[in-house]
Amino acid sequence: MSDSPTPPSSGPQQTPNPQSHVGQSSTSSTRKPRSDRSSIIAVTALPVLVVLAGVLGFLSPDTFTPLAPTITWSLGVVMFLMGLTLTLPDFARIAKRPWIAAVGAITQFIAMPLLGLLVVTLFNLPAEIAVGVILVGCAPGGTASNVVTYLAKGDTALSVSITTLSTLLAPVLTPLLTLWLAGSYMDVPFWSMFVSICQTVLVPVIVGVLVRVVASKLVDAIAPVLPWLASVAIAYIVAIVVAGSADSIASAGLLVLLAVITHNVLGLGIGYGVATACRLDTPTRRALAFEVGLQNSGLASTLATTYFSPLAALPGAVFSVWHNVSGALLASLFARRPYGKPPREQVAADSREQTAAL
Repeated sequence: MSDSPTPPSSGPQQTPNPQSHVGQSSTSSTRKPRSDRSSIIAVTALPVLVVLAGVLGFLSPDTFTPLAPTITWSLGVVMFLMGLTLTLPDFARIAKRPWIAAVGAITQFIAMPLLGLLVVTLFNLPAEIAVGVILVGCAPGGTASNVVTYLAKGDTALSVSITTLSTLLAPVLTPLLTLWLAGSYMDVPFWSMFVSICQTVLVPVIVGVLVRVVASKLVDAIAPVLPWLASVAIAYIVAIVVAGSADSIASAGLLVLLAVITHNVLGLGIGYGVATACRLDTPTRRALAFEVGLQNSGLASTLATTYFSPLAALPGAVFSVWHNVSGALLASLFARRPYGKPPREQVAADSREQTAAL
């Protein structure tokens, strides 16, 4: 859910060289197995936890449905935890590489909403479900993308930068795009959604960042726990949303699942494709794939529950389950694949840096 427990990301030129460790202590060599075990646990537990929450919500709707009013607060907790994982250098990275962060955010806010509309049209979805799918597409990047980018050996710092940028843009772009693309299906309360996103997303993130600034040692001490707390909060939201749509899942669940899978897979592909077309390096391609394909479906579910209907929240809940599964699977695949050769521009830049160093 965050990059706090992770080391700074690196491009291909910074990939560890086994020979560079000669003469160093054995400490670094013992960290890798521990890191691998931690990665395996994270890849396995994150989707399993969300799936179990969805099953519980479906099997026991009477238990979770009365908790619907707490969804907004739960999302606020998730975003506060995200804020705790951010540091001032994370914002500085956006300024250092603004065009790459902009490419990621722009691709996300163009591709995913339009893909949502495409999926809705192809599957001829009912109005409420259509709004839910489009709303997922109009949401900012999900914090899960930071974790899977790290596990995929992608550019984690860039992932955090794009997630931060898209989250800051969400109060305006999410309701605006939803109004534009979903307004023909149902009434979209732009200003109410704007205020709600500010309250449940922007404010908690800012508060989290401020807490990180004034109590950095405390936050660093609990940093390894933060992703799991956020996972539990997301699972809690999924359980409630699934419970509210339990009656509709039997009839529309398969259709929604197919629509969500299509939406997610196309988003992952376009994110990677755009990065490839821009001749970005392999870690950056992986980061953009996850940033575009993985959405803040918790926000989409919360907005759908608040302003539309429980059925409209179903695509967000299903997306929460599926994108954790697909993200973990793709991260595992990427992690087992060595980096390809960096683009010629990167090779030239590295050569100039090495020459300057001499």
